[in-house]
Amino acid sequence: MNNKYDIIIAGGGHAGCEAAAAAANLGSKVLLITMNMGTIASMSCNPAMGGIAKGQILREVDALGGYSGIVSDESMIQFRMLNRSKGPAMWSPRTQNDRVVFAIKWREKLESIPNLDMWQDMVTGINVSRGTNGQNQVTGVKTQLGIDFHAQAVVLTSGTFLNGKIHIGNKNFGGGRMGEKGATGITEQLEGLGFESDRLKTGTPPRVDGRSLDYSKFEIQEGDKEIVGFSYLDSYKPKAEDQIPCHIAYTNPEVHEILRVGFEDSPMFSGRIQGTGPRYCPSIEDKIDRFSERDRHQLFIEPEGWKTVEIYLNGFSTSLAEEIQYNAMTKIPGFEHVKMFRPGYAIEYDYFPPTQLQYNLETKLVDNLFFAGQINGTTGYEEAACQGLMAGINAHNNVEGKEAFTLARDEAYIGVLIDDLINKGTDEPYRMFTSRAEFRTILRQDNADLRLTEISNKLGLASDERMKLVEAKEKEIANTKGLFEKTRLKPKEINPYLESINSSPLKEHFTIKKVLCRPEIELDNLLEGSQVVRDIAKDVSRETLEQVSIQLKYETYISKEKDLALKAKQLEDLIIPDNFDYDKLPSMRIESRQKFTKIRPRTIGQASRISGVNPTDIQILMVYMGR
Repeated sequence: MNNKYDIIIAGGGHAGCEAAAAAANLGSKVLLITMNMGTIASMSCNPAMGGIAKGQILREVDALGGYSGIVSDESMIQFRMLNRSKGPAMWSPRTQNDRVVFAIKWREKLESIPNLDMWQDMVTGINVSRGTNGQNQVTGVKTQLGIDFHAQAVVLTSGTFLNGKIHIGNKNFGGGRMGEKGATGITEQLEGLGFESDRLKTGTPPRVDGRSLDYSKFEIQEGDKEIVGFSYLDSYKPKAEDQIPCHIAYTNPEVHEILRVGFEDSPMFSGRIQGTGPRYCPSIEDKIDRFSERDRHQLFIEPEGWKTVEIYLNGFSTSLAEEIQYNAMTKIPGFEHVKMFRPGYAIEYDYFPPTQLQYNLETKLVDNLFFAGQINGTTGYEEAACQGLMAGINAHNNVEGKEAFTLARDEAYIGVLIDDLINKGTDEPYRMFTSRAEFRTILRQDNADLRLTEISNKLGLASDERMKLVEAKEKEIANTKGLFEKTRLKPKEINPYLESINSSPLKEHFTIKKVLCRPEIELDNLLEGSQVVRDIAKDVSRETLEQVSIQLKYETYISKEKDLALKAKQLEDLIIPDNFDYDKLPSMRIESRQKFTKIRPRTIGQASRISGVNPTDIQILMVYMGR
């Protein structure tokens, strides 16, 4: 049995799978250790991928050569592009997935990588030695079976398993998720090495038998007729007509009253749960308490897969006693005869505030030890997956003696997420939103391949196949864009259609671009109203046409945002020496000096984004450095 590897990944969730695949595909000999080989890439909560801002992250993971986008497409049972009514910076792809197929596809991907091994066991600690630089460095891991696995780098992706505790009413017991035990020993060891830890909480709703529901009482939610998906490769996607619909239901005052009966034994209200829960995904009892003026809350009835009757009741996350959960559900119209497969529950777990990390997700206290996923205080499959990908790449780079790979805030949502975590930290589960990205107009879901594929291809991760697709797409975009900019529309051809949609008729020949830039005109309007546009578009992909439309229609906004990004980047070029003594700046506020000393920002730009630091502190720092 081999116990020597380049890199060890501890944990087989979304972060662990992406980390293992990335490091192994780059050429490292990798061992993925998971507590249960049967739950690799398990969708612990809802069977869905993407959503607002999360969809952008998944497209970036795909463009970089990760697998989450492909696996999501191959296990898709429904696709929707959210926020279509808003500008393209807000469009966010989301899939409903078959939970079982998703895990199977991920395992197939991992097993197809020759230099990736897997081992079922619990990691109970890391092995550490003193490096030549006097700093602690990781040398491997120890497991519950008493095996020492040696490696040059280790990535911890523990999810909700570190000292995990499950709560249902007044009952609580150890576990990383329902039916699986938690992981012990690691938190205590890391604290002994000087790490700070804290507790967070998340929850999940009950699962019910779809055969026991009356769907005539629900609103139906169909998938899109046009399935875009996540992967830029030609991955498998179901036909639009084959998608499974979701449904919408609502709570009511009677449901709320029954739930309030359980508040007395609620682990959340009684104080038995110490960890902070996700602000943007509150439990049903939290919603009733915080928004007491509302007499109903929306629920989404989401199927778990193609060949199962199991239903995920999105919006009904709860840790109340199981009989309270059941009694309340029976008062929801359509749930009168509901059968419950298992109750909802809350889970409390350890995490390590991410200000203890460097930009490459390597810990500051132990060389070659990386953290990725919920151990860093994030929530969500997508946030975990992108961290795993970045940690896997950087673990490989460390082993090979290469420079760290990082993404800036104007390059990717992934860069925004990591920058937020490292500079601002988090005391609640961190979730990505479009509002967190100040350059979201240039960080759209439609152009992630154009932004990131070449970067990843040079790293050796994104395949040459991906690079050829991007080059062909760029050429097609340039040619089509040129035609839109120089081809003129004749008033007699286009005016009848313009008048039919209440758009001003042309008085002279206008270019396609100029007409397209009218606020009331979209690409589909021109395709419907102009034979000239249809002739140009007939041999061009829909993806290219949308890209051209966005680039031309939002040209001014994109240009302004790029200028702002360039100005912000100038602060990133101002490097702060590693040994800079902030205590020599008595005119700076004590709070800022303390935060700078703790986080050790690399640049003025990073220093300016640290929570609690004000512009005056940055000016003082720049003046001192200028001297």
